[in-house]
Parts: sequence; C-alpha cells; structure tokens
Amino acid sequence: MNVDNLEYERKYIAMGKKLVAGVDEVGRGPLAGPVVCAAVIMPMDDIIEGVTDSKKLTAKRREELAAVINEKAVALSVFSVSETEIDEINILQAVKKCMTGAVNGLSVKPDIVLADGLDIGLPFDTEYIVKGDFKSYTIGCASIVAKVYRDNLMTEYAVKFPEYGFAKHKGYGTKAHIDKIKECGPCSLHRRTFIKNFWGK
Repeated sequence: MNVDNLEYERKYIAMGKKLVAGVDEVGRGPLAGPVVCAAVIMPMDDIIEGVTDSKKLTAKRREELAAVINEKAVALSVFSVSETEIDEINILQAVKKCMTGAVNGLSVKPDIVLADGLDIGLPFDTEYIVKGDFKSYTIGCASIVAKVYRDNLMTEYAVKFPEYGFAKHKGYGTKAHIDKIKECGPCSLHRRTFIKNFWGK
C-alpha cells in the first residue's frame, strides 16, 4: 500500500484518544436499495493486513476480511436507511442519518470519529477524510463491512425481484438495469427520485 493508513489513528492515539471509530457508507449512488453505513472501533495492537478501500478488493477478499473484522472489532455497528426514506429526505440527509445511526449503535462510545468524505455535520467529534476508506485503517474496515452487508442484501433481494439482476449490479445504474426498469417498470426497491430522468410515470 502506498499510503500509511494508520496515520490518522496514530495521531489521535498520541493525543490520548484511544477509541478511534471509523464510519463509511455504501450505496449513495445506486438506483435501488438502501444506503448502508458501518462504524467500527478496531484494536490498534492487532492490525489486519490488506485492509483498504473496499472497491479495490475482490468480492471474495472483502468477504474474508469482513469476517476477520467482525471477529476482532472492539465494537461494530451497521445501520441502513431505506430507499423510501432516501426519496423523502434526499440522499445527503440519508447518509448523515445513516452514519449517525451506525456510530450511535456502537456498544462502546468512541473518543473520536473518522468519517469518509466531506463534512456533513455529524453530531460527534469527527474528522472528515476525503478518500478516507483508502487513507484510514478504521474507515477501510468500516467500508469493507458496509459493502459486504449491502452486497449480500441486494443478492437476497434478487431472489424476490429476479427480473432486475440485483445480484449482479447491486442496484447501480448499469445499462442492463436501466433497460429492465424501462421494460418492467420500477419495483418497491427503486429510488423514485433517482430514476425520474427516464421513468417519469
């Protein structure tokens, strides 16, 4: 890895903040399904090799790492906001609610929260890190957990709604997915505000 992804954690530990939580979201952009956030507090004396931005890992490697993260985490929480609520409050507010819910769900209160992305006003002592899932170990762990959770959820939804191919594209706006929406119409999982450009009914 060409970056020290423990730099932020070390900075806060040196300041006496021992419980560093990482939080990340998955599913901001898809046309269907919820946005999912994970928050984790990881032990700093038992680092898991290979943790990075979940998008840079194969599905198999993410599954393997998620299992180890779940096993080793000091505290771990997953929270989701439904496609219906995303339509009601908009995706930015949904991500804020999702991240807040994930951090509040931790069994241990963190001393500091590291969050991926830009400042969205989380109600915690937080440092926001652009590309944080790559630059921060704890955010990377959260990214992997959230991605595996949401991918598995969308794969389960594919059984209920087989015509859309959710197991393959996980709800993202691929050409095949958009073509199916145009052909079959949306299902209950589709975010109406995300498909209005090509489905205005």
